[in-house]
Amino acid sequence: MPHFIVECSHDILLQKTPDEILDAIYETADATGLFAPNDIKVRLQPYQYFRLGNGKKNFLHVFGYIMEGRTTEQKADLSKQINIKLTELLPEISFLSVNISEFEMATYSNKALINSQNTDRNRHFGL
Repeated sequence: MPHFIVECSHDILLQKTPDEILDAIYETADATGLFAPNDIKVRLQPYQYFRLGNGKKNFLHVFGYIMEGRTTEQKADLSKQINIKLTELLPEISFLSVNISEFEMATYSNKALINSQNTDRNRHFGL
């Protein structure tokens, strides 16, 4: 946790490499101090087929999923900082957006949480 899933038009990868985009998001999320560096996960999915509004030729959207418990201000700042970094990296992009959503602790599960030896419900147990 957190997960940052990047969806973009395929042509974005002609402007910057996937690693440049992924690193920009990872480093920005890390710099906020909201997450342990080893917990940050970033993935990228380019699209060959898409439709946008008039005058828009490409897009990039970041879906950020974080564990509940941060303030609205922290989530807004995270979204803004990622947007600023990507705008600097990709100044010619037509459509760039970021959205941060929360996982509910009560409904979240991972491999560590289902381990029978994890009696404290530590989501990092055994990692």
